[in-house]
Amino acid sequence: MSIKGFVHEHFKHFNAAALVDAASGYEKHLKEGKKMLVSLAGAMSTAELGKSLAEMIRQDKIHYISCTGANLEEDLMNLVAHDHYKRIPHYRDLTPKQERDLLNKGLNRVTDTCIPEEEAFRRLQYHIFELWKTAENKEQRKFPHEFMYELLLSGVLEQYYQIPPENSWMLAAAKKNIPIVVPGWEDSTLGNIFASYCIKGELQVSTIKSGIEYMIYLANLYENYAGNEGIGFFQIGGGIAGDFPICVVPMLSQDLEKTNTPFWSYFCQISDSTTSYGSYSGAVPNEKITWGKLDVDTPKFIIESDATIVAPLIFGYILNW
Repeated sequence: MSIKGFVHEHFKHFNAAALVDAASGYEKHLKEGKKMLVSLAGAMSTAELGKSLAEMIRQDKIHYISCTGANLEEDLMNLVAHDHYKRIPHYRDLTPKQERDLLNKGLNRVTDTCIPEEEAFRRLQYHIFELWKTAENKEQRKFPHEFMYELLLSGVLEQYYQIPPENSWMLAAAKKNIPIVVPGWEDSTLGNIFASYCIKGELQVSTIKSGIEYMIYLANLYENYAGNEGIGFFQIGGGIAGDFPICVVPMLSQDLEKTNTPFWSYFCQISDSTTSYGSYSGAVPNEKITWGKLDVDTPKFIIESDATIVAPLIFGYILNW
């Protein structure tokens, strides 16, 4: 039985039914010729979402991505250092002393998975610094994701590959050259490393384009490709990866007074943050109507569950696996 057949047969109620509704809505959105933006929060790259996300990109089921700096770089880290990752299934039982022991071994923990600092961070650092410095010497400025694309497409990382390259969503995105926005990139590991070079006077801050420039870039994309129908928004997790791009519509319609700007034309959020007071991640989709992001009749879905379970199922549904 296919994933689509399985979920239609067994996912009848509650969050399971919401998953089916969201997946069929996503499929309908694409069949109508509309484009889709996917936002990635949490640690989706370390959770190896690339195994399904990369194929979604290759098959033109995703057209734009907004992600945290962590998801941008951690897909590359998984690509070049996967064999050195360490899984800790009983992570809830770790004592502070055991956590410190992991640090001493250069193992940075993300829930049940430890990222190896030397093989992951430092392996990328050497090569990305060369690109940063070359751009600076040529008085060029680029977005963080553009440097990552350049790094991947140069082939210099192929010597380190430890997973099938088709499982890297960043490599799939680089080959398609799909637009990415990375709000708050500076709080990622490579963002911290870049800042350290600036503090030491080895690089200039201006070499990396800013978050404001990312917003301008996204505004141009939306205007050029939304048409009269708008673009769909599939949000994995909450936080800045989702809040940053969804704001482009009210910015265009209210701040720039482009009143014909269409609302986002589909919205789905997968989140384990339950509805709560004052929480962006826990806000129900209807709240976004009051901010000029969604309209009354925009298809809206919220699935309160673990994105590492839900997202691959929805992607498998869309891909007819």
